[in-house]
Amino acid sequence: MSGIKKSNTKYQSDVIVDLIKQYGFEHIALNPGASYRGLHDSLVNYGENDPPMMLCTHEKIAVQMAHGYARHSGKPMIAIVHNLVGLLHAPMGVYYAYLDRVPVFIIGATGPIAEPKRRPFIDWIHSANVQGQVIRDYVKWDAQPATVDYVPDSFARAYSVMMTGRQGPIYMCYDAGLQEAELEHEIAMPPEDGVRVPAQAAPDPQALKEAADILAAAERPAIVADFAARPPHGWDHVVNLAETLGASVWDVNSRLNFPGNHPLNLSMDQQACYEGVDAVLLLDVADFEKHTHVRDISTRTVKTSVNPDAKWIDIGWTDQEISKWSMDYSRTLYPDVRMTADVVTASPMLTDLLKERIAKTEGLAEKIANRTELISQKHHALRTQWKKEAEEDWDSQPMTVGRLALEIWEVIKDEDWVLTAGTMHDAARRLWDFDRPYCHGGRELGTGTQIGTSLGVALANKGTGRLCIDLQPDGDLMFDAGALWMAAKYEIPMLIVMYNNRAYYNDWNHQIVIANNRGTDPSRAYIGMDLLDPDPDFAGLARAQGWWAEGPIENGDDVQGAVKRAVEQVKKGKPALVDTVCLRGKGKATLT
Repeated sequence: MSGIKKSNTKYQSDVIVDLIKQYGFEHIALNPGASYRGLHDSLVNYGENDPPMMLCTHEKIAVQMAHGYARHSGKPMIAIVHNLVGLLHAPMGVYYAYLDRVPVFIIGATGPIAEPKRRPFIDWIHSANVQGQVIRDYVKWDAQPATVDYVPDSFARAYSVMMTGRQGPIYMCYDAGLQEAELEHEIAMPPEDGVRVPAQAAPDPQALKEAADILAAAERPAIVADFAARPPHGWDHVVNLAETLGASVWDVNSRLNFPGNHPLNLSMDQQACYEGVDAVLLLDVADFEKHTHVRDISTRTVKTSVNPDAKWIDIGWTDQEISKWSMDYSRTLYPDVRMTADVVTASPMLTDLLKERIAKTEGLAEKIANRTELISQKHHALRTQWKKEAEEDWDSQPMTVGRLALEIWEVIKDEDWVLTAGTMHDAARRLWDFDRPYCHGGRELGTGTQIGTSLGVALANKGTGRLCIDLQPDGDLMFDAGALWMAAKYEIPMLIVMYNNRAYYNDWNHQIVIANNRGTDPSRAYIGMDLLDPDPDFAGLARAQGWWAEGPIENGDDVQGAVKRAVEQVKKGKPALVDTVCLRGKGKATLT
């Protein structure tokens, strides 16, 4: 690039840039900080801002943006956070990337470690004895190289650890003094043609045979798929397995594992999915209870929806890389067959074994065809029921969530669309047709995560011509409103339709439950929950940060026109927001 003033001296931070380029990272999200000023200068001048840096308004958003990018594309992205204080902003983003099994390469900085080089006060309060300790319980690995000679080795190991199943974030911390020192000798770099990530783990052949025996003998098998469709592989393996077996499928939706309108899909209705089931196949399921048990939020009790005599088969990473601090491992399952293996590798192998048994077993193909037809009837009945429910209270103002989902669908159904995260508590999953592996990045996570991950998904789709849609909760955007600026700054085209019920309603409903249990006044449950007086002006907020925006809209008759106008803007490369206001508690919300 002409006109760039180059240094005649090579610095140790230049080595980090060489590694970033060698490993093919395409984007860097960061919030600036003096602790990595050496690396920053190397990225800008030595590396010529390639891959490009993207300024984020908060370290948590930087991590979440990398999270969404990797979640959708399967390719990791770098997030850089400033020393100790920047790292303390980031943990919520790091924790959710860890829970969501997403590879994020987090770079931090510290020091200088050498005490004589520290500025009074500021460098001392921004340094820690073991900086990675802050997030060590929910990253796969962290390292803080003491010398530049260990930088390439640790970088290569971090990449491998991050990308090996079960995937997750890593943290590399670089001393400010190390970054800013001149490079005085040649450094051994990882070989260009070296294997960066080991082949994924295959299942034990005997255990796989036992699983095939159970499934082939089952009268009514069911599949629960959680992290089964790892990007960019998509869902073909799950579809082939389900169709071969004639099994109902419950898609947990951490990733989009199965077509929403496939006749074997009985997700979101446990009675339909598990009625008469005598064998359950779990495909990389993080928590078996949540999607096979009915929860009573009033009494905090759970009751299984599966026959107690059913056989269970578990394939995945159940006990791999679980936190020593967080109880993300959930309750223990005692399956009949259990394999630690990559599901993308194991599923086709299991399908082949089942096809062999079907070919050799008289009457089995006919039995599979018969139960496939029965499951299909249930599927179509459910879709019809959900559509009818969504049309109830059609003219209410504010509109119901079901009506909002249907109005948006009418506009986008013929587009090549991608839903970035949330589904409005599954209203979109019930009413839209999720018919391509890439059309959903995966379910929403905790409050204060959706806008950041949605930006990453939209970034991963930039230039593809796909229409990226974020059904954005109002409370979530209030956490991270500054993230809107980033989409305008970096020309990330995306459509936000606000899922705005002017409240943190999930918790509001919990307060109603408690009030009813205790005999107190449920009409007071809104206290400490509502987003009213003043009502946040999301359209005004978006316009102030460079977006096209319209709303608030409470009348469902006005939604399609506004969304069409917004889509026109997105197709021109501009982010657009439509603020739509919904009734609270309508649209079959699933409360947690």
